[in-house]
Amino acid sequence: MHAFDVLGDPVRRRILELLAEGERSAGEIVAVVQEEFGISQPGVSQHLRVLRDSGFATVRAEGTRRLYAVDPAPLREIDAWLGHFRRFWNQRLDALGTELARGRRERRLCGDG
Repeated sequence: MHAFDVLGDPVRRRILELLAEGERSAGEIVAVVQEEFGISQPGVSQHLRVLRDSGFATVRAEGTRRLYAVDPAPLREIDAWLGHFRRFWNQRLDALGTELARGRRERRLCGDG
């Protein structure tokens, strides 16, 4: 499965957000995702499997619990790919920064701020 197919699903993106905060048990993940998305435990497990199989998450056993964590390698690959396109939004962000600075300068000169 392609990385963007994996990340295209809002449930999987939410799971990754949870895991970005730190390692979580399967039960913790299921509780949050069930509450937010209303899907069953087997449904959440399927999303966890996709994340694991695609390399976005790792799992380790601790007794009877399964603890999940983000594997950053695929995210680095996506970041590298997005690097080809950053110039499009960086130019706009630079222009926005210029306009904000111009507005602050004009307010100072007018005595409003």
